[in-house]
Amino acid sequence: MSIVDQVIDEIKSQFEGDATGHDWYHIERVLNLSRFIQLKEGGDLLVIELSALLHDISDHKFNGGKLNEGGIVASEILGRLYVENEIIERVKYIVDNVSYKGAKTKSEMNCLEGKIVQDADRLDAIGAIGIARTFAYGGHKNQAIYDPKMNATLHKNFSEYANTKTNTINHFHEKLLLLKNRLNTKTGQSLGEKRHELMESFLNSFMEEWNFNKMN
Repeated sequence: MSIVDQVIDEIKSQFEGDATGHDWYHIERVLNLSRFIQLKEGGDLLVIELSALLHDISDHKFNGGKLNEGGIVASEILGRLYVENEIIERVKYIVDNVSYKGAKTKSEMNCLEGKIVQDADRLDAIGAIGIARTFAYGGHKNQAIYDPKMNATLHKNFSEYANTKTNTINHFHEKLLLLKNRLNTKTGQSLGEKRHELMESFLNSFMEEWNFNKMN
Protein backbone atom coordinates (compact mmCIF):
# COMPACT_ATOMS: atom_id res chain seq x y z
CA MET A 1 0.00 0.00 0.00
CA SER A 2 1.35 3.44 -0.94
CA ILE A 3 2.09 6.14 1.63
CA VAL A 4 -0.81 8.19 0.24
CA ASP A 5 -3.22 5.27 0.69
CA GLN A 6 -1.92 4.69 4.21
CA VAL A 7 -2.57 8.33 5.12
CA ILE A 8 -6.07 8.07 3.68
CA ASP A 9 -6.70 5.02 5.87
CA GLU A 10 -5.32 6.94 8.86
CA ILE A 11 -7.48 10.05 8.55
CA LYS A 12 -10.61 9.24 6.54
CA SER A 13 -12.69 8.09 9.49
CA GLN A 14 -11.86 11.31 11.40
CA PHE A 15 -13.62 13.45 8.81
CA GLU A 16 -16.50 11.27 7.60
CA GLY A 17 -19.84 12.63 8.75
CA ASP A 18 -18.52 16.13 9.50
CA ALA A 19 -21.27 18.73 9.03
CA THR A 20 -19.16 21.91 9.01
CA GLY A 21 -18.02 21.76 5.37
CA HIS A 22 -14.66 20.29 6.40
CA ASP A 23 -15.57 16.66 5.79
CA TRP A 24 -13.72 13.87 3.99
CA TYR A 25 -15.23 14.90 0.65
CA HIS A 26 -13.70 18.37 1.06
CA ILE A 27 -10.29 16.77 1.61
CA GLU A 28 -10.81 14.49 -1.38
CA ARG A 29 -11.72 17.47 -3.58
CA VAL A 30 -8.64 19.39 -2.42
CA LEU A 31 -6.53 16.31 -3.19
CA ASN A 32 -7.97 15.99 -6.69
CA LEU A 33 -7.70 19.72 -7.40
CA SER A 34 -4.10 19.64 -6.20
CA ARG A 35 -3.30 16.75 -8.51
CA PHE A 36 -4.89 18.60 -11.43
CA ILE A 37 -2.94 21.81 -10.76
CA GLN A 38 0.29 19.81 -10.31
CA LEU A 39 -0.13 18.36 -13.80
CA LYS A 40 -0.09 21.92 -15.18
CA GLU A 41 2.37 23.59 -12.79
CA GLY A 42 4.78 20.85 -11.66
CA GLY A 43 6.07 20.27 -8.15
CA ASP A 44 6.71 17.21 -6.00
CA LEU A 45 3.53 15.16 -6.29
CA LEU A 46 4.04 13.17 -3.07
CA VAL A 47 4.53 16.32 -0.97
CA ILE A 48 1.45 17.84 -2.61
CA GLU A 49 -0.72 14.77 -2.03
CA LEU A 50 0.31 14.36 1.61
CA SER A 51 -0.17 18.08 2.31
CA ALA A 52 -3.59 18.07 0.66
CA LEU A 53 -4.68 15.08 2.71
CA LEU A 54 -3.42 16.55 5.98
CA HIS A 55 -4.18 20.24 5.45
CA ASP A 56 -7.18 20.22 7.82
CA ILE A 57 -5.67 18.03 10.55
CA SER A 58 -6.19 19.78 13.90
CA ASP A 59 -7.40 22.94 12.17
CA HIS A 60 -7.37 26.04 14.39
CA LYS A 61 -11.12 26.46 13.83
CA PHE A 62 -11.76 23.20 15.68
CA ASN A 63 -8.85 22.75 18.10
CA GLY A 64 -9.37 25.79 20.31
CA GLY A 65 -7.41 28.24 18.17
CA LYS A 66 -4.00 26.53 18.22
CA LEU A 67 -2.60 27.86 14.96
CA ASN A 68 0.35 25.49 14.42
CA GLU A 69 -1.07 22.31 15.94
CA GLY A 70 -1.87 20.90 12.51
CA GLY A 71 1.76 20.65 11.48
CA ILE A 72 2.63 18.82 14.69
CA VAL A 73 -0.16 16.26 14.23
CA ALA A 74 0.67 15.82 10.53
CA SER A 75 4.30 15.17 11.46
CA GLU A 76 3.28 12.56 14.03
CA ILE A 77 1.12 10.72 11.49
CA LEU A 78 3.82 10.71 8.82
CA GLY A 79 6.45 9.73 11.38
CA ARG A 80 4.43 6.65 12.35
CA LEU A 81 4.36 5.71 8.67
CA TYR A 82 8.17 6.08 8.39
CA VAL A 83 8.05 8.90 5.86
CA GLU A 84 11.42 10.57 5.26
CA ASN A 85 12.15 13.47 7.62
CA GLU A 86 12.77 15.86 4.72
CA ILE A 87 9.28 15.19 3.33
CA ILE A 88 7.73 15.46 6.79
CA GLU A 89 9.26 18.91 7.30
CA ARG A 90 8.00 20.12 3.94
CA VAL A 91 4.48 18.86 4.62
CA LYS A 92 4.54 20.36 8.14
CA TYR A 93 5.42 23.78 6.72
CA ILE A 94 2.58 23.63 4.19
CA VAL A 95 -0.01 22.46 6.73
CA ASP A 96 0.99 25.25 9.13
CA ASN A 97 0.76 27.96 6.48
CA VAL A 98 -2.09 26.93 4.19
CA SER A 99 -4.90 28.72 6.06
CA TYR A 100 -6.30 32.18 5.40
CA LYS A 101 -5.51 34.44 8.35
CA GLY A 102 -7.32 37.70 7.62
CA ALA A 103 -7.88 40.25 4.86
CA LYS A 104 -4.87 42.38 5.83
CA THR A 105 -2.61 39.46 6.75
CA LYS A 106 -0.27 38.18 4.06
CA SER A 107 -0.31 34.41 3.62
CA GLU A 108 3.16 32.93 3.79
CA MET A 109 3.89 30.15 1.31
CA ASN A 110 7.40 29.86 -0.06
CA CYS A 111 7.21 26.65 -2.11
CA LEU A 112 5.36 25.62 -5.25
CA GLU A 113 3.86 22.57 -3.56
CA GLY A 114 2.34 24.74 -0.84
CA LYS A 115 1.02 27.24 -3.34
CA ILE A 116 -0.72 24.44 -5.21
CA VAL A 117 -2.38 22.98 -2.11
CA GLN A 118 -3.34 26.46 -0.92
CA ASP A 119 -4.94 27.17 -4.30
CA ALA A 120 -6.86 23.88 -4.19
CA ASP A 121 -8.14 24.58 -0.69
CA ARG A 122 -9.17 28.11 -1.63
CA LEU A 123 -10.88 26.96 -4.82
CA ASP A 124 -13.04 24.61 -2.74
CA ALA A 125 -13.98 27.60 -0.55
CA ILE A 126 -15.51 29.50 -3.48
CA GLY A 127 -18.01 28.72 -6.22
CA ALA A 128 -21.14 26.59 -5.74
CA ILE A 129 -19.57 24.17 -3.27
CA GLY A 130 -17.92 27.05 -1.46
CA ILE A 131 -21.31 28.73 -0.99
CA ALA A 132 -22.78 25.52 0.43
CA ARG A 133 -19.80 25.01 2.74
CA THR A 134 -19.99 28.58 3.97
CA PHE A 135 -23.57 28.24 5.14
CA ALA A 136 -22.86 24.84 6.68
CA TYR A 137 -20.02 26.33 8.71
CA GLY A 138 -22.07 29.41 9.62
CA GLY A 139 -24.77 27.17 11.03
CA HIS A 140 -22.17 25.23 12.99
CA LYS A 141 -20.95 28.52 14.49
CA ASN A 142 -24.50 29.68 15.27
CA GLN A 143 -24.01 32.69 13.01
CA ALA A 144 -26.92 34.60 11.55
CA ILE A 145 -27.31 34.22 7.79
CA TYR A 146 -27.19 38.00 7.49
CA ASP A 147 -27.56 41.02 9.74
CA PRO A 148 -27.68 44.35 7.86
CA LYS A 149 -26.74 46.17 11.06
CA MET A 150 -23.41 44.34 11.18
CA ASN A 151 -20.70 45.61 8.84
CA ALA A 152 -18.09 43.33 7.29
CA THR A 153 -14.59 43.70 8.74
CA LEU A 154 -11.28 43.55 6.90
CA HIS A 155 -9.32 41.96 9.73
CA LYS A 156 -5.83 43.27 10.49
CA ASN A 157 -4.45 40.04 11.98
CA PHE A 158 -5.28 36.41 12.67
CA SER A 159 -6.52 37.03 16.20
CA GLU A 160 -9.03 39.60 14.98
CA TYR A 161 -10.11 37.32 12.12
CA ALA A 162 -10.59 34.33 14.41
CA ASN A 163 -12.41 36.15 17.21
CA THR A 164 -14.55 38.88 15.65
CA LYS A 165 -18.30 38.14 15.54
CA THR A 166 -19.67 38.01 12.02
CA ASN A 167 -22.50 36.60 9.91
CA THR A 168 -22.38 34.32 6.91
CA ILE A 169 -23.01 36.92 4.19
CA ASN A 170 -20.33 39.15 5.72
CA HIS A 171 -17.90 36.21 5.52
CA PHE A 172 -18.07 36.45 1.74
CA HIS A 173 -16.76 40.01 1.95
CA GLU A 174 -14.29 39.26 4.73
CA LYS A 175 -12.69 36.30 2.98
CA LEU A 176 -14.27 34.52 0.04
CA LEU A 177 -14.48 37.39 -2.45
CA LEU A 178 -10.83 38.19 -1.70
CA LEU A 179 -9.52 34.74 -2.57
CA LYS A 180 -9.58 35.14 -6.36
CA ASN A 181 -6.74 37.67 -6.14
CA ARG A 182 -4.83 35.48 -3.67
CA LEU A 183 -4.59 32.40 -5.84
CA ASN A 184 -0.95 31.59 -6.54
CA THR A 185 -0.78 29.64 -9.79
CA LYS A 186 -1.99 30.44 -13.29
CA THR A 187 -4.04 27.24 -13.25
CA GLY A 188 -5.63 28.13 -9.93
CA GLN A 189 -6.37 31.65 -11.11
CA SER A 190 -8.03 30.32 -14.26
CA LEU A 191 -10.22 27.93 -12.28
CA GLY A 192 -11.07 30.64 -9.79
CA GLU A 193 -12.59 33.07 -12.29
CA LYS A 194 -15.82 31.17 -12.88
CA ARG A 195 -16.23 30.29 -9.21
CA HIS A 196 -15.75 33.92 -8.19
CA GLU A 197 -18.32 35.11 -10.73
CA LEU A 198 -20.85 32.58 -9.42
CA MET A 199 -20.43 33.92 -5.88
CA GLU A 200 -20.95 37.48 -7.07
CA SER A 201 -24.11 36.43 -8.90
CA PHE A 202 -25.38 34.61 -5.81
CA LEU A 203 -24.75 37.62 -3.56
CA ASN A 204 -26.50 39.96 -6.00
CA SER A 205 -29.54 37.67 -6.05
CA PHE A 206 -29.46 37.32 -2.27
CA MET A 207 -29.50 41.09 -1.73
CA GLU A 208 -32.27 41.58 -4.31
CA GLU A 209 -34.44 39.09 -2.44
CA TRP A 210 -33.47 40.51 0.96
CA ASN A 211 -34.44 44.03 -0.13
CA PHE A 212 -37.54 42.97 -2.08
CA ASN A 213 -40.01 44.91 0.04
CA LYS A 214 -37.91 48.05 -0.21
CA MET A 215 -38.06 47.93 -3.98
CA ASN A 216 -41.85 47.56 -4.22
